[in-house]
Amino acid sequence: MKVAIRVCRSVAAMFAVSILTLTTAGTSAADPIGNFVDPVADPALYLPTPLGEPWFDPPADYEQQPPGSVLATRKVTVGPLITPVTSTQILFRTNDSKDRPVAAATTVIVPIAPWTGAGSRPVVAYNMAINSLGNTCAPSWMLPRGLAREIPAVQAFLAKNYAVVVTDHEGPRQAYAAGRMAAHAVLDALRAMVRLPELGLPASSPIAMTGYSGGAIATGWAAQMAPTYAPEVNLVGAAFGGPPTDYRILLTSMNGTVASTLFLSAALGVAREYPELFTLMNDNGLRLATVARDLCVGLLAPGGVVAPIPAQALSDIPGVDHTAIAESVIAATRLGGNLAPTIPTMIYQGQQEFWIPRHGAETLYDEWCAQGADVRLEEYLGEHLVVALSGIPGAYAWIDDRLAGIPAPSGCSSFGR
Repeated sequence: MKVAIRVCRSVAAMFAVSILTLTTAGTSAADPIGNFVDPVADPALYLPTPLGEPWFDPPADYEQQPPGSVLATRKVTVGPLITPVTSTQILFRTNDSKDRPVAAATTVIVPIAPWTGAGSRPVVAYNMAINSLGNTCAPSWMLPRGLAREIPAVQAFLAKNYAVVVTDHEGPRQAYAAGRMAAHAVLDALRAMVRLPELGLPASSPIAMTGYSGGAIATGWAAQMAPTYAPEVNLVGAAFGGPPTDYRILLTSMNGTVASTLFLSAALGVAREYPELFTLMNDNGLRLATVARDLCVGLLAPGGVVAPIPAQALSDIPGVDHTAIAESVIAATRLGGNLAPTIPTMIYQGQQEFWIPRHGAETLYDEWCAQGADVRLEEYLGEHLVVALSGIPGAYAWIDDRLAGIPAPSGCSSFGR
């Protein structure tokens, strides 16, 4: 009974914020209030509200083009930045988690100063921790408005005269935590980039990928899917930290805690790619999907402090996380398994992590190493937010070496484990 009361209170509070957000955005669901009162298990009702910008609408028959095809481009101004740059947004063809054609956007930021080093200008695919469900939370919308939280990291790479590619890796449905969608988007954005000669970033440009937490999902998945999905992309390394590797682990560390609404938001994001999950939800689960559909992380994350809702409260099915549907989706969204990168990778992780426990990163390291990958695992003192900062110097120095053509040590090694 207490859980049900907490669920209703939290959902009601989020619903009020959601209605305000929708009104401010100038668009709304067809009937959000009606669907809150009498929920319907129709996945289409829980997708993000369209931005209403025609540029994001792919042309007719775009599905017939190969992944990575450029569908539209436009110049934008992003910031705040110190380095003078030109910025181009690309709408491109990619695939969702089930290999269905979709369109996604990326932002390519190139320093105006010419590259004076050897070879072509290096590129960093910087995958932001979007961790959100709304279209106004995507980098392509945030960057031109000066709202992207991770712009200091982008500036750090631009200051080295690297180009930076920031992709909307959650895809057009804003599928937070759906790793396969993220991998496809990141890799196809890099394919699209080299198809625009005016950017000065040819196929020979060395590319490194990086990201933390939610950005680590995109980076890790892109690294392990590149050998089969986009082997021609000139990746030279990937460094990522604090990776949520296995939602079975997060069910024990985040579920029903103050981090619960962030975990539930990830579940809703994954459900947008695997809509069969909506059949497992009760009315309160569908209500949460209604009110959260357009919210960014700043409004999603704090909800667990007020009402730490367990995922099981949003279904009437006993042992819902062990149903065939849930088991299948958890397996499909788990990093590692029978996939492994062929480029050198670096993983960094907090030793005192409690939301995203270290054994997830360690298991991924062990599985990748068992398949012959070259992996460096570094574990640092601290939890998630501390290591988000303390892990940067080592990870970025590692990236610099890969982009400079310095080979990574072969085999696997670890520090702090």
